[in-house]
Amino acid sequence: MAEGDNKKKSPFSIYWIYAFIGITLIGYSLFMSSAGEIPVKYESTFFDLAEKGYVTEVQLVNKVRVDFKISNDGLKYIKESKDAQYTGIKKYLDNKSPIKGSQPIFIHNVVDAGNFDADLSELNKKIETENIVRKQKHQRELPTVELVDIEEVNYLMNILSFLLPILLFIGIWMFVMRRMSGGGGGGGGGQIFNIGKSKAQVYDKGKSTNVTFKDVAGLQGAKEEIVEIVEFLKNPKKYTELGAKIPKGALLVGPPGTGKTLLAKAVAGEAKVPFFSLSGSDFVEMFVGVGASRVRDLFKQAKEKSPSIIFIDEIDAIGRARGKNNSFGSNDERENTLNQLLTEMDGFGTNSGVIILAATNRADVLDSALMRAGRFDRQIYVDMPDINERKEIFAVHLKPIKLEPGIDIDFLAKQTPGFSGADIANLCNEAALIAARKDKKFVQKQDFLDAVDRIVGGIEKTNKIITKDEKKAIAFHEAGHATISWLLEYAHPLVKVTIVPRGQSLGAAWYLPEERSITTTEQILDEMCSALGGRAAEQLIFGKISTGALSDLEKVTKQAYAMVSIYGLNERIGNISYYDSRGRDSFTKPYSDETAHVIDEEVSKLIESQYKRALQILTENKDKLTLLAEKLLTSEVIFKEDLVEIFGKRAWEKEEEMVVEAIVHEDTNEEIMVEHSSIEPSISDEKEPENEHSDSASSDVKIEKLKTSHESENTTESKDTEE
Repeated sequence: MAEGDNKKKSPFSIYWIYAFIGITLIGYSLFMSSAGEIPVKYESTFFDLAEKGYVTEVQLVNKVRVDFKISNDGLKYIKESKDAQYTGIKKYLDNKSPIKGSQPIFIHNVVDAGNFDADLSELNKKIETENIVRKQKHQRELPTVELVDIEEVNYLMNILSFLLPILLFIGIWMFVMRRMSGGGGGGGGGQIFNIGKSKAQVYDKGKSTNVTFKDVAGLQGAKEEIVEIVEFLKNPKKYTELGAKIPKGALLVGPPGTGKTLLAKAVAGEAKVPFFSLSGSDFVEMFVGVGASRVRDLFKQAKEKSPSIIFIDEIDAIGRARGKNNSFGSNDERENTLNQLLTEMDGFGTNSGVIILAATNRADVLDSALMRAGRFDRQIYVDMPDINERKEIFAVHLKPIKLEPGIDIDFLAKQTPGFSGADIANLCNEAALIAARKDKKFVQKQDFLDAVDRIVGGIEKTNKIITKDEKKAIAFHEAGHATISWLLEYAHPLVKVTIVPRGQSLGAAWYLPEERSITTTEQILDEMCSALGGRAAEQLIFGKISTGALSDLEKVTKQAYAMVSIYGLNERIGNISYYDSRGRDSFTKPYSDETAHVIDEEVSKLIESQYKRALQILTENKDKLTLLAEKLLTSEVIFKEDLVEIFGKRAWEKEEEMVVEAIVHEDTNEEIMVEHSSIEPSISDEKEPENEHSDSASSDVKIEKLKTSHESENTTESKDTEE
């Protein structure tokens, strides 16, 4: 990239000079053609002056216009005359000051040159007859009018009339081409003739993202490996002396919002080498072959400026595994683009000096050839931040916010397990907005708690119309969840419960799950029992159930199927997992129909056993359940302290919390064991049903919202070591 490209583009263009010259020529031609000319509107005015002998040098120009002059006596006559037909001529004579010694030219546009010539001949005969009489009386004879027929050629106007349509067509064509190029100077890939050019944004020669590794909080492990690549570029001798080679590529993998793109921006700001940044979708185009052409052009530019770094964000847009679902027609254009990318990264030709960085949150769908060593030597997992990393992230995002003195960052970090860096940034902004809405001068601790509730559960709807019966059902439903979770050892401890509608839900319960690395059978069963506590409470108190447990049932069904068919936690099925981490069995089952029947039976037994367990626990504590529900109906919000008052302190409550995590994929309930991760806070919401056939006037569908300990979207698949 040229150095001048970094400067602000000048609004001046050479085309403005061409436009100025053209306008000047046209104006000059029009001005010269009309300079010193006075129009005569009526033909009778001409003949009246000619009859008096005041008209001289009459010329018929191109059979359309008569040019003539008027003698000084005629001009004097016009100025002294009060005839209305001379009014216009008087105004022109008064406004125009002719050059000294010259006479103004009068022009009259004739309709029919033949008739004008005939009328002029009749006038001359009349003047000749009158001159005979004047001669006898010794008076001055009147001059006859001699008409000279001439052909006048305006070469400038002819040239302009010829060139103007051509220039107009060229101007329109250039405008359309520039619009198709996205404006400006063409650049990469915009113009119709440069559609195969790379669209990468280049950071080079002083142009920077203004982001450094100091701006990246947390991510210690990932940051170390990325910093090492930058250090290799800055000081290669330190590594080459030991025989080390620079990694050819690094793939950043992790849940959304964890800082993968931020790390890449920091590399662009720190590397001091040309940095090419683009998205995987930039290779996708409606024309065949464009993607592969852009890949070639991208690597050509990178090699010319090596050492350099190429960053491809969301590489799964072009890097998906080839050959899937061929019966439905594969995307040949995307596969061609991927093939070209594989060749450029590690093909027959050399590719020295170019490092590839890529980011994705769908590493499981990437092609195995793309993932192998030699292309992406390093696969860096960017995990959800743990409690210590969340402190660092809060410290970064709280800098621009005016905080009340005494805000405890440790407390905020403990209240947000499972929050990604993007979530924390959004939390800080929401807290500031809430404080501003309340006209506060500083952001207080309660504003952050309200922001957590706002993000996880949605905004409160205090004006939502709910009947007394519905409100009572919601209260007992939530009290059932709270009671079971409090009385079971491995269920998530309660933070608070509310029956105030929030977002699309009619009520919500907040839990702060224990952060752990693995999950045992007992822990999953306790969580299932707690999820079924709401429906069990409805059955126990009212003798009937509602559609409010839809999301509860969805959650426990997923957990039960995961226990039986994925984790091997069922004695009848045994230590077998039917989970396909590559997603290759999307349309087939890896087991027989008989096994499927057994799985369904075991899942049903598992869920029903936990439902009966929940009923038994609530029956034994019915008085306390009723007391908790009535307190919830009265105050609408209850906290952990209220449960301690009713049930007493939990006997197995730990004094210290371990900061580790168990993450389970929401789609498959796949548990991934990781070293540094965090657990998501779960929320049990009572949500209005979307089922048209529900005949319940209200429903309190329990959902696991955003932050759940065993239903996190933000997971990474454990990789097989096939290659």
